[in-house]
Amino acid sequence: MKIGCNYQGEGRCEFTVWAPFRREVAVQIVSPDKRLLPMHAAEGYWKATAEGIDPGTLYFYKLDGEVNRPDPASHSQPNGVHEASEVVDHSQMNWTDAGWSGVPLEEMIIYELHTGTFTPEGTFEAIIPRLGELRDLGVSAIEIMPIAQFPGDRNWGYDGTYPYAVQNSYGGQQGLKQLVDAAHQRGISIILDVVYNHFGPEGNYTGQYGPYLTETYNTPWGWAINFDDAHSPDVRNYFIENAIYWFEHYHIDALRLDAIHAMCDLGAKHVLQELADRVAAFSESVGRKLYLIAESDLNDVRVIREKELCGYGMDAQWSDDFHHCLHTLLTGEQLDYYQDYGQCEQLAKAYKESFVYSWTYSPYRKRYHGSDASDRPGHQFVVCAQNHDQVGNRMLGDRLANLISFEALKLAAGALFLSPNIPLLFMGEEYGEEAPFLYFVSHTDPDLCQAVREGRKKEFAAFHLEGEYIEPESRETFEKSKLKWGKREEGKHKTLLDFYRHLIQLRRTIPALQKLDKQNLEASVIEEDKILFLHRWNRESQIYCIMNLNAKEVTFKATPPSGNWHKILDSSDPKWMGSEPTLPDQLEPERELTVKRHSFALYQQ
Repeated sequence: MKIGCNYQGEGRCEFTVWAPFRREVAVQIVSPDKRLLPMHAAEGYWKATAEGIDPGTLYFYKLDGEVNRPDPASHSQPNGVHEASEVVDHSQMNWTDAGWSGVPLEEMIIYELHTGTFTPEGTFEAIIPRLGELRDLGVSAIEIMPIAQFPGDRNWGYDGTYPYAVQNSYGGQQGLKQLVDAAHQRGISIILDVVYNHFGPEGNYTGQYGPYLTETYNTPWGWAINFDDAHSPDVRNYFIENAIYWFEHYHIDALRLDAIHAMCDLGAKHVLQELADRVAAFSESVGRKLYLIAESDLNDVRVIREKELCGYGMDAQWSDDFHHCLHTLLTGEQLDYYQDYGQCEQLAKAYKESFVYSWTYSPYRKRYHGSDASDRPGHQFVVCAQNHDQVGNRMLGDRLANLISFEALKLAAGALFLSPNIPLLFMGEEYGEEAPFLYFVSHTDPDLCQAVREGRKKEFAAFHLEGEYIEPESRETFEKSKLKWGKREEGKHKTLLDFYRHLIQLRRTIPALQKLDKQNLEASVIEEDKILFLHRWNRESQIYCIMNLNAKEVTFKATPPSGNWHKILDSSDPKWMGSEPTLPDQLEPERELTVKRHSFALYQQ
C-alpha cells in the first residue's frame, strides 16, 4: 500500500498513514493556511483526499485530537525532524535520462562518498561539477551514504528518522534528483545507502503511530524493527514501499542495505526475500535492472543465493574479509576483529573463495563463522581497501594514507583492482587523502549527545586506543573530515591518482581482468616471505601478478605458469615515484627473483 502524502496534481492530494491503535487521526494543515482534514480508517490505515493542497503545503497528523506529529512517511522535512512535513510534487523534475539503462553490476567501479564532506558546500548540487573527474578516473557508480532526514545539519546518515525524506541541509529532494540525472548523463549509476534495521533516536515518532519495533530481538540500537511479530506485514510494507519509492521517484539504480544482519526475521519468507521479489517486479515494469546490495556481517551465502536455492535473492553483498586481510597484512594491526586475520593464505582464500571464514573457527568470535561462497560469481561481492566504517570507526578517523607508506598504498590499489570482485573506493582514496573521516553528529538533545559520547568511548576502549578522543557533536570534527580535493593535482597525490586511473583502465581492457570469474583463478603464497601469486585467465587472455606484502625486500625462486610472460606494470617503477624495479621484464621458470618491499608487478601472457 502506498503511504505518506501522494500529490495527484491540480491541488489534489491523498494522505495515508498507518496508525492501527489510534481512535482518531486528522491532517493538520499549518501552512499556508490552517485547517483540519478528518481521515477515515480502514484496516489500520487512515486516509483523506483533499483539494486545494499545493506543493509546499506543510502539515502534521493530529493523533486522537491531542498531539501533532510529522508524517512517518514524510517526503520532505524542510524545517527538521520535529517540525511539519511538506507536500512534494515529484512530477516537477524534468528528467533527461529516458534512455538510461544503468551500469551492469559486473562493470561497476563504485565510489563511496558522504555528501556533507565530499565538497566544501556539502550539497548534492556541489557534487555535480566533480562527476566528470570521477568518470575520468573510471568510476561507473557512486554510492551515497544515507541521506534520509536526520536531526541537525551534519551526520553520517545512519541516524535518519524519516526514510522517505531527503536531508534538507544537503539540498532536499530536488537537489538529489538533479544529481542523479546529471550522473546518468555521464554514464554513472547511483547507489543509495539505506537503513532498514533501525530508526535514529531523535525525531522518531513512529512508536506513537504503531508497533514499528519489537521487543523480541535486541540490536546494537535497541529493539529491532518489527519484521515478523504481530502487525509486521504493515511494517514490512513501510520499508518495501520505501525501496520502490527511491527507484520510482529518484531513478536510483541500486540500494545498499545497511547491516542486514540486524534485520531480524524468523518468518518462513524473510523480509529481504519479499523485498527482492518486489524490486524484481518493479525492475521488469520499468525495463531496466535495479540492484540490491547487502551489507552483512554473517558471511552467509543465503543472502545472495536465489530464492529457488532457499536464498534471499540479494544481487550482491559487501565482503569484509577481503578488507580485513589486506588491512592487517599492510598495517600489522591485530586489535579487536583484526585478530582473526594477518596471513597471506587468508588473502589468497579471499581471492579464490570470497569468504575467508566459511564455517571456520574465529578466535575473535570464539565460535565457527561463515559459509562456503566459492561457487558464487565474483560480481556478487563488493570489496574494498577502505570504506566509511573502517576509517570512521577509528578513534582518529585515520585513512590508510596516514597508516602505511606510499608504496603500500599502491600495493593496496593493485590488490583491490586485480581481484575478481566489484571494487569500492572510499572518497579521496584515489589520491591518498590524508584528512581524517571522523564520526560526527549534530543532535539537538544534550542528553543524546552525552549518550553518543559515552558510547563511542566505550567502543574505543577495545579498539584503536591511540590518540585523543574527538567530540562527535563538534562542528570542528565535521569540518576536519572534508576532502582536500585540490591535493589530487599535487606531487605524490597526482601520481597515485594516475596509478588508480591506469589500474582501472587495465581492468577494463584485459579480458582476464574483465571477467569476474573465481573459477579461472589460482592464488598461492610463500607465507614466510609474505609473497602472493595471482593467476587469472579468460580464454586466451592471462595475467600473473607477484605481490610482496612484506615491509622488506624479498628474494625467492619463481615458478610462473607456462608461457611467455611480459611485464606490463610495476608499482616500484620511477614512473610511479618508486625506486628502480628489481623484477625482470620477462619471467623465466626456476629463476631467482627479488621484489621490492610493499610492491607488485603485473605480467601478461
